[in-house]
Amino acid sequence: MKTVVFVRHGKSSWSYNADDKDRPLKERGINDAHLVAREFKKRDKKLDFVYSSHAIRALHTAVIFVRNLNVGFKKFAISDRLYDFSGESVLNFLKGLPEACDSVMVFGHNYAFTSLVNELGDTYIDNVPTSGLTEIQFDVNQWSELKNGTTIETIFPKNLR
Repeated sequence: MKTVVFVRHGKSSWSYNADDKDRPLKERGINDAHLVAREFKKRDKKLDFVYSSHAIRALHTAVIFVRNLNVGFKKFAISDRLYDFSGESVLNFLKGLPEACDSVMVFGHNYAFTSLVNELGDTYIDNVPTSGLTEIQFDVNQWSELKNGTTIETIFPKNLR
């Protein structure tokens, strides 16, 4: 079994004259990320590794989760392949993960994440919101075989406020 926990970055700010990759989180994005991370921590699930897009808003969201979940930074990496909006690069990234990892959390962007959770999971989600988490489990032994999983859980900030 392989498990992917998709987390869309928190709400970002458009108030700064910054490149897309450099946009920071808004205060609501920070608060929602903490809210969802704390809720996910209650599930006491094992994560073998955490990966994040290199965009500041995704990276900041990932760090909030890593700290709330007490995941050591030795189990954390940044990949520019997760800075993807179509989903193709993210899917290829997942299919190339080390086989020693059975459960990973990835931080990235829409439209890619909404597209992938609908393509790979068995529950239709109209839109994965900012700071939204979707966990999908796959009955496969190798990441390269990733397809047609089961949506185990969604945690969206609006359901926790």
